[in-house]
Parts: sequence; C-alpha cells; structure tokens
Amino acid sequence: MRRGIATVCLSGTLEDKLTAAAAAGFDGVEIFENDLIVSPLSPAEVRRRCDDLGLSVDLYQPFRDFEAVPPPVFEANLRRAERKFDVMEQLGADTMLVCSSVSPDAVDDDDLAAEQLHTLGVRAAQRGMRIAYEALAWGRFVDTYDHSWRIVRRADHPAVGLCLDSFHVLSRGSDLALIRTIPGEKIFFLQLADAPRLHMDVLQWSRHHRLFPGQGAFDLTAFVGHVLATGYSGPLSLEVFNDVFRQADPGRAAVDAMRSLLGLEESLGEPAIAAPELTGHAFTELAVDESTVPQLAAALTAMGFAHTGQHRSKPVQLWTQGEARVLLNATGGPTEISALGVESADPARSAERAESFHAPVLPREHRAGEADLSAVAAPDGTAVFFCRDGWLSDFTPTGSSAAGAGLLGTDHVSLSQPFDNFDEAALFYRTVLGLQPEMPTEFAAPFGLIRSRAVTNPANRVRIALNVALLRRGEWAPGVPDPQHIAFTSDDVLATAKAMHAAGAPLLEIPANYYDDLDARLAPPPDLLAALREYSVLYDRDEHGEFLHFYTEVLGSRVFFEVVQRIGGYRGYGAANAPVRMAAHRRLRLARQSG
Repeated sequence: MRRGIATVCLSGTLEDKLTAAAAAGFDGVEIFENDLIVSPLSPAEVRRRCDDLGLSVDLYQPFRDFEAVPPPVFEANLRRAERKFDVMEQLGADTMLVCSSVSPDAVDDDDLAAEQLHTLGVRAAQRGMRIAYEALAWGRFVDTYDHSWRIVRRADHPAVGLCLDSFHVLSRGSDLALIRTIPGEKIFFLQLADAPRLHMDVLQWSRHHRLFPGQGAFDLTAFVGHVLATGYSGPLSLEVFNDVFRQADPGRAAVDAMRSLLGLEESLGEPAIAAPELTGHAFTELAVDESTVPQLAAALTAMGFAHTGQHRSKPVQLWTQGEARVLLNATGGPTEISALGVESADPARSAERAESFHAPVLPREHRAGEADLSAVAAPDGTAVFFCRDGWLSDFTPTGSSAAGAGLLGTDHVSLSQPFDNFDEAALFYRTVLGLQPEMPTEFAAPFGLIRSRAVTNPANRVRIALNVALLRRGEWAPGVPDPQHIAFTSDDVLATAKAMHAAGAPLLEIPANYYDDLDARLAPPPDLLAALREYSVLYDRDEHGEFLHFYTEVLGSRVFFEVVQRIGGYRGYGAANAPVRMAAHRRLRLARQSG
C-alpha cells in the first residue's frame, strides 16, 4: 500500500517537511493548510517541489465548520471552499478534508448537514475533486464515525465520502465492527495515529499526545484490519499532533514515522524480514577514560569478575563471570554504556531486518581474522551488535579466571533516554530487534516523575529498560544525571551480597527507614528482613513472585551495577524501590563532593 504523512507531523518549514518525507521513503503527503500559508512557495511551486521529490499531494486539510449552518454562513462557506479548490488545483490535490463542525453557527440537523455536503460535493465534482468528511471526536454535534457515515449516506453524492481517523474513532471507544458495513469506495481517506491511554479532555489529548503507530496503547492493527476489509485502497497516512515531534529534527522524525508504518504493516500480515530469535545478552560495553579504568576494574574484581581477555587490536578489556560479560573500552570521554551485544540466531538476517526498518548498519573497521559483527545505532546513540559464535576469539586470553560471587549472566540493561527519544527508542527496539514493549510505568522520584518502559523478547532472555525524566529543570537536582546500569542475575542474591561485601565491593547502603516501611507493607519473614537489612538488599513482590536486588555505587559519572534474583514468575524491575536507590546515590555523591 502507498504510505503517506501529514506535514503537521514534522517540524520546520514546508520545504523541510517535504524533503524529510521524501528522504524517509513516503509516497505522498497531506498538506496541512497552515504549513502552506506560511510558506513563500506558491501552491504551484509546492506541486513542482513534490514532483521533483517523487511525492504526491494526497489530501489538503483541514476545511473547518462547513455544514449545518444558516444560509448566509453557508454561502460564505461555499465561497471559501471555491478559493480552496483553486489552491488544490494548483497543488495537484484532488481530495479535501472537511471536519465536522464545532461552530456556534451550526445546528443539530443531519438532513441540513447532508444537503449542504451534497452541494459541496457537486462543486467539488465540477473541479474533479472529492470531499472526505471526518467526525472530530470533539465535534459539536457529529463526533463519531458512524454518525458521519449516516450523513454521508444522506448526502448521496459520489464526490462525498468519509475520512476515518484512528484517533477520533479509538479515543471515543467506538464499535470497530461497524466499519466493515461501509463500502470501501466511500472511504476516501485513512489517517493513522496512536496515543497513550489518558483521562483528559479529548481535544487536548489529540493536540498534544498523539504518537506514531506502535508507540501508544491503541489497537491500530484491528482498526486498520477493519478498514482494509471494506476494500479501501487509498494510502495509509499518518496524522500526528505531538509537542515533541513538532520540535524534533524532521528527517529523524520522518524515519521514525516510516518505521512505525512498516511495523504496522507487518502486524497486518505484510511480508517482512522476520526478526531472528534473540537468545541472550552477549555483552555490555562501557566506554571509559583511562583514569576510570582502575576504579571499574577494582569494582568488577570485588564483584567476582575477572579480566579474562584483551582485544587483539583495540584497547578493550573483557571481564567475565559465568555468562555475564562486560567490555571496558578505553576510548576516552565520560563513562557510559556505549554498546550492547545481543545473541541472535541469525546475525546476518538481524542486520538485514534492521536495514529494512531504516536502521542502517554502522561502518566498522576490523582486521583480518576478527569477527565481522554488524551493529546499528539506537536512538540514543548506543550501538547494538548482533552476535553469535566466534566473537570471543577476538580477545587474547589473559589466563585469569573469575573468583565468582554467584553471578550467572545479564538480566537486563537500563538506559536513560533523552526525553525526545523515549517513544522513538521503544519503537526502534520493537521493530528493528523484534522485542515487545511492556506497559509503561511511572514513579515519583526525589527530583521529579520518571517514566520507565521495558522491551523484552518472548523468552525474557533479552531485557532492556528505558527510562526518562518527564520534566527536568534547574541545575542542582540530579546528583546522577541520566544514569545507566547493568543488572546481573543470581540465584541467591543474599549469598552474592554477602560475598561482595566481604570482598570490598562498592555496594550502595540503603537507609533503615526503607526496611521499617518494608516490614509494614509486605511483612517479609523476620529472618529474611534481617538479612535484607544487613546487606542493603531491596525487596519487591507481586502476584507472580518475588524480586530481590541490590546496587553498587555510581562508578564514573553515571554507570552502576545491580544484582537481581527473580523468584517465581516476577517479571518487573522493582520500580517501587527506584526512588530509594536514586536518593541513596545522590546522598553518597554529595557526601563525597563535600568531603
């Protein structure tokens, strides 16, 4: 199917938007009226620009407050429509979107609305054009698609049809099955937007919180499936109002938009390169400067890791314990997670899928005999490598072996995201890697609200937790800005904590108030509570199981480690304990700065 995007989805001038849409591979655009009004290009020049870029102009929108109005207003509206038809003729657009009225001049009269739309359809047909009537979810009298369809049927003109917008339909909770009763030829246009589930005024919800497909909570697969079942053959077109997208780089936002459509098409059964199974975390790479390497090396040693390999051609150390692997890459700059290695059943196909979803493989130098690993860049710049067998041979064994503290492997990696990239990142990991986003959670941290969303594979062998501060202002508050961490797994966290304490690992101390509250809330057995308190281990449980975990101090500027134990079917990340950890980290950092 043809893919389109409304210019309102993107930031910048109309020229910027058209260039970005074409570069991302879209076939056509909806020209949002305000974008044209502020452009120095004439409609004819816009058409030529679109022709040069290989874009069709699929829709001109919006035309507001037309129907069910008194005669003098109706005559003025017809004059206004004729002037817009002139513009559309120069643009090369043959369909105009007419939104259901919110005007105080409108009356609640379906027959009058249909009669006036019929007249508009006659005028449009004389110009070789069509009218796509859309029910706004906040329309004064027409606010559901089934109501707009009744009016279109009464209008009874071949140039008058429907525009179905997923936001207006799904935000109202309308019965989707009724869509199948509409003849496909009467659905003139389909607009798509996702959104989070919010309890707020629907107009504000629409204007500020729409998302690209796959980034929100709407079931767009079901919605589009019903529309396609009617025989609709027009474009799948995105219309997203979002405060972040309106300020983001248009080229990047357009790629994100295209990726969302490709993911939606895949969910509808369109052929795609299937995501190979991911079987685990191969490694997590930390970029470190030379001065931080000794600190990290000492911490890893006390945690039971050993420096077991040195890269043959790069300043990269391999540290292992069980199946947990950490690479220290002394490339300079602040300490941060610079790369993730995921084990793929077919790395070449993983890379091929990534490219098909507009995530090009990163250029990478490697010497003869070294593993040729493909990597792509996540939205925050983290490199994601697709690994299988053989990559460990790039490291010369050091002869050291891990003392061990009970760590078995990597449970998850937690990455703080720039605010503007949060939804983009979840979509990236879903479409490019085939991971499934879990429901987002929010919690009140010491310095504001934090939103977290994990992406996992079906077997829970690969887990990536994405976090973002919803609003950050001022310079003083976060003692550890944008923290990142690696969580290792143990089958006996208390024994592991005891061993690491004895070895002098830099573990984070948790205040006594936490354990007093834990006793009141969850009442763990007294002997367990005493052990948790002694070793600063945190605890959580839900209806599926239990979760025990503890943390190290921050190493370098933003990275720390976590050790976790999952008991039973617990699948969360101990979000209730995150504020305790954040406050403890900041308290320690401030104490050291003042000392």
